[in-house]
Amino acid sequence: MDVQDTPTHYQPAHELLKQLEAGTLTSEALTTALLERIREHNPTINAVVTLDEQKALANARRADEERAASSARGPLHGLPLTLKDTWEVAGMTCTAGAPPLRDHKPNRHADVVQLLEDAGAIILGKTNVPIYATDLQSYNKLFGVTNNPHNPAHTPGGSSGGAAAALAAGMTPVEVGSDLAGSIRTPAHFCGVFGHKPTRSLVSFRGHIPGPPGTQSRPDLAEGGPMARSARDLELLLKVIAGPRPAEERSWALHMAPSVLQRLDQARVGLWLEDPLCPVEQELLPANGRMNSVA
Repeated sequence: MDVQDTPTHYQPAHELLKQLEAGTLTSEALTTALLERIREHNPTINAVVTLDEQKALANARRADEERAASSARGPLHGLPLTLKDTWEVAGMTCTAGAPPLRDHKPNRHADVVQLLEDAGAIILGKTNVPIYATDLQSYNKLFGVTNNPHNPAHTPGGSSGGAAAALAAGMTPVEVGSDLAGSIRTPAHFCGVFGHKPTRSLVSFRGHIPGPPGTQSRPDLAEGGPMARSARDLELLLKVIAGPRPAEERSWALHMAPSVLQRLDQARVGLWLEDPLCPVEQELLPANGRMNSVA
């Protein structure tokens, strides 16, 4: 389907940004379209658990005014999006799916959120997670169960299940998830979207729950990363959120060389399929039961 024939809510972020820059689409119109999409489909899917409609629309109108005045703030200027309910957004409830945090409203953005807003993004609201983001489905006692938009009888996975479901249902063009043992990758697979767990410490974790609110240290193995409906949008978002946290800006800088791969058959993927502590279902194994790598 040609992008012109694709409904606005399903168009990729990079195409929406082109239209915003060209003036053929306004941020207010895009934000309104996504809010309408959420109102229409969220009752069945239950992906979005917190919304700030009035603030989002006000920020969208301001973004349109800034663009008209040639004062765009960055590469995501005027792009509305949702965030996994583990990232702290100042003034917006952040629960991580945990009843003890039902009233937690941080007064400071997570580093990732600050980078998004500095780039011009507009935070629409939050998406559902299991309690403290510790499960491969997305249910908690505060907001209930998130369903897979392709089949509401199935799970979207977890813990970034609300994020993946919102993407697949056209409620947001991009998302930022977090992943320790598959919390981005599993929901992306279950919902048919793209997700990326980046290299260690490439994305700041300050302002993510868990750990507890206010934690400065970084938990082992956990990383924040982009989610989207295309690989190109993953790259677009990662370039915004990747880099040192403010306290480390004097220590290192991000300079990533572009990939030398031009075709998929140039890549090699290693599979570890034989581990007694983490067995793989027989129906998912290759016919001969063994595989060292695939092109």
